[in-house]
Order: sequence, then C-alpha cells, then structure tokens
Amino acid sequence: MRIPVLRTNHLTSITDLSYDEIISLFELTSRLKSCVKKNKKHAYLPGKTLAMIFEKSSTRTRVSFETGIFQLGGQGLFLDMNSLQLGRGETISDTARVFSRYVDAIMIRTFSHQRVIELANNSNIPVINGLSDTFHPCQALTDFFTIYERNKTLKGTKLLYIGDGNNVANSLLLGAAILGIDITIACPKSYEPDKDIIEKASIITLNSGAKINITSSIDEAAENANYIYTDVWISMGQEKEAAKKKKLFKKYKISKEILNKCAKDCLVMHCLPAHRGEEIDAEIMDSGRSIIFDQAENRLHIQKAVMCSLMKNK
Repeated sequence: MRIPVLRTNHLTSITDLSYDEIISLFELTSRLKSCVKKNKKHAYLPGKTLAMIFEKSSTRTRVSFETGIFQLGGQGLFLDMNSLQLGRGETISDTARVFSRYVDAIMIRTFSHQRVIELANNSNIPVINGLSDTFHPCQALTDFFTIYERNKTLKGTKLLYIGDGNNVANSLLLGAAILGIDITIACPKSYEPDKDIIEKASIITLNSGAKINITSSIDEAAENANYIYTDVWISMGQEKEAAKKKKLFKKYKISKEILNKCAKDCLVMHCLPAHRGEEIDAEIMDSGRSIIFDQAENRLHIQKAVMCSLMKNK
C-alpha cells in the first residue's frame, strides 16, 4: 500500500498540508478503512509507539487514536496531567526533548495552540494536534473525507456551519479554502472565527476558487447548502459563559425548519459530543439525513492515515 510522503514533519493545522497531500491522505484513508471492513491486517507501523498527551479529556480522540495505532501494529500511551511532570511544572520543551528519545510520535489534546507549536518546535519526532483552542485539524480532515467518500469529489460542494466560530469552524474554514469548497459560517456577531484566520483563508481561496461567507443570517446561509454542520455552543473551558451563550445562540441550531431551507439532499454533520436539543434537535440527529456517526467512525481511519504518513519513514 502506497503511503503518501508529506512535506511537513507535523500536523499542527490543516494548513500544514497542500491540496494534493490532503487528497492523497483521503485515498490512503479509503484503503485503510477497506482493510477494517474486510478484516484485513494492515500493521504498517509495527513496534511504533504513540504518546498521547491529554490536557483536555475526550472520548473520540482517545479511543480513535489508541485503537488506530493498535490496528497499525503499534502501541498508544495515554498520558493525562496526573501522569506527567507537565502537571507539576515541567516545561513543554523539556517534555518534547525527552519524548523524542522514548517514542515515535506525539499526539496532544490541549488548550493553548502555542503548546502544540512549542511541542513541535522542540521534538525530533512527529507531533499531531489532537485539538487546541484554535484548531482541530484531525476533525476537519475527517469531515472533508466524509464528504469526499460519498461524492468522490469536493467540487461544487456548499458547506454551511452554524454556531460558534470555534476551533472546528477555524479548521473547516481553512480546509474548505484549500480544497475549493464554498463555505458559509453563520454565527452571532462577535462570535465569528478569528479575523486573522478569515484573512488567511481568503488568501488561500485566490488559488482554489473557494467562496467564503461569514454572516449572522441563517436564512441567507442555508440556501442551496449541501451539508449543514454544527458543534456545541460552549467549548471546554468556557463554562462561565454558558448562560450568556445559550441565550445568544438560541436560533443557531439545526432544526427541521432550518434543514428545509437547505438543498433537498442536504446532509447533517456534527463533530460530537452533541447537546441534543441545544445546537441540534434529537430528531434531526437520528434521522436519515444525519451522517454524524459516519464522521465519528472516520476519525479512526483518517488519523491512521495521518499516523502512517508521518511515522512510517521517521
């Protein structure tokens, strides 16, 4: 099986990858997924070890990475703050230098994106961003792959994201710009994606031809959307804002009414975990229009492709 050779040593943001590299990862993901469906062994990383640093707890990230490295013939080490000297003040740079001598790659799920960058800058081994407050590249790759495997193309796709302009929205915005997907982000004013990220995505679209629209009007955004996507309104660490955000975001949810304003074949996406009845109605989440659990499954396969591409020849 051909493993793509990436120019980057790390995956800190989806912009570390080019259009061609993302498509190559998608092709590898399809083959790896097929191996699982056919119960075919695909141990392309025998004896490799992945250190998994969790400063933020997770269901999908832990299980998908730990299962993925196991299926590839390697081993994952789950390390929370109670397991590491990071929790007692050791620097991220010192941790990076030590891990570079012990393991073959690091996945980190953290708060500050600067910690991901500092880890990568001080590591001699690949670093994978499993989530930071600014970016969620593995999720965005998963989402675009889920569209790609259904359509066999991304051209002409219109993606609508409604809700908070958070790390997922940032990565979707940049990924859509790279892949030539038209994307609309609909969110309350002052909750848009970061201005610098919007500007960066806009520059990328000059080559890809993608169209970007940032709006507070859901009705305007829903027209002709092929995929409608949402995420929780209150991210981890924002609990103090919960009451305020629930009031502001009340209409920014996926409901039957909103879905009916989209294209007739529009499908529903969510990165999970979901707060049913808040950002998405339960009946929509469980309907035939939902591909939410396809996304959840594909986290396993896209991350295996990323690990193969970053770790195999290192």
